[in-house]
Amino acid sequence: MTIDISFIFEAFQEICKVLPLTLFMTFTPVLLGILIGIVVAFVRIQNIKIIAPIVNFYVSFFRGTPIIMHIMLIYFGIPIVVDAVAQTLKLDFDANAIPILFFVLVALTLSAGAYASEIIRSGILGVPKGQLEAAYAVGLTFSQAMRRFILPQAFSQSIPNFTNVFIGFLHATSLAFFVSIKELTGVANIVASVNLKFLEAFIAVGFIYWGVSAVIELIAHRIEKRVTAYSKGGI
Repeated sequence: MTIDISFIFEAFQEICKVLPLTLFMTFTPVLLGILIGIVVAFVRIQNIKIIAPIVNFYVSFFRGTPIIMHIMLIYFGIPIVVDAVAQTLKLDFDANAIPILFFVLVALTLSAGAYASEIIRSGILGVPKGQLEAAYAVGLTFSQAMRRFILPQAFSQSIPNFTNVFIGFLHATSLAFFVSIKELTGVANIVASVNLKFLEAFIAVGFIYWGVSAVIELIAHRIEKRVTAYSKGGI
């Protein structure tokens, strides 16, 4: 068996066409997940009654089960709920009109929110309590102290963890091929099947994943260097 080097370049060019979609499927869920994670982290830290057990279950479930299962549950579950509601309210709407990409984004966002909440919570708890007490001493409210001092320090300490999340969800987008989304791995599989050159196609897609991951790590490293000085300051 010989490797067709020229086909690797051909496959690389073909697979790169869906790179924007894969990046969209990576960054959108993670960024939305960070917003969810901030809310969930505050609820868990404050131990708000009634809500805290719900978010604890949410975090435990989504961190304790595989992402492919989340995609399948959302993909098959939401249409049932939507159709039931439409029938109850006598609405002229069919769940089949919802793009498949929407289900994947919802599943990935919920998963990202669970992981982000733990990162943010640990980052907040890692900031010395004296920072919050000092903020109270100068007349700041809890929300002001969190927004101006605690969260920036927590995020700066958590940059390596968030980098891992971004890279992890970049790889997790490959699971969308199970529900017919043609992202990087999906197109690589199609190209390989058509030409019967699986090794070459997956070498090409491997280089793409590796390259994007390296760029994410480089950007994160530069951001970390810029914000590290601020994380040591406080009030």
